Amino acid sequence: MRTVKLDAGIPATAPHTVFDQILRFERYPELAPHVQSATVHQTVPERTGRSSWELHFRSGLLRWEEEERFLRDELLIEFAQTDGDFDRFSGSWQFSSHLDGTELQFRAEFDFGIPSLEGILDPIAERVIRETVAWVVVGLFDGVRISDGALNDIAAATSTRADWR
Repeated sequence: MRTVKLDAGIPATAPHTVFDQILRFERYPELAPHVQSATVHQTVPERTGRSSWELHFRSGLLRWEEEERFLRDELLIEFAQTDGDFDRFSGSWQFSSHLDGTELQFRAEFDFGIPSLEGILDPIAERVIRETVAWVVVGLFDGVRISDGALNDIAAATSTRADWR
């Protein structure tokens, strides 16, 4: 299993506000260039959601459907693939108060189930997923700090673009 991690600090924004904005999956194609489509089939006020995803991946599309659990009181969103190109794909978004804002932790684990290609496919998928999350977070909120220094270029690029909001 390959793990994707992204931690971000979102200043001057309460965790429940971040939770509510992250749930707006239908906005992801306008926020992140890797996202071809994000179709929401069920969302809040239900406690569970369902969505379909297509990400640009190599020279094609990476597709999957997932179910989400919305645990607002715990400031947690969990997701797991129900069908798609991964053999297994699951993860979570966790939010907590931090200084004057919110600390966001995104975690995902995936496996394509093709051991002979994991050395080629896994690093590309990890990068695409991490960059997608970074684009979304900096597109939704001002002044985001991303823990991975290489991704701060994304934060800098989008923080000056009002049209991403």
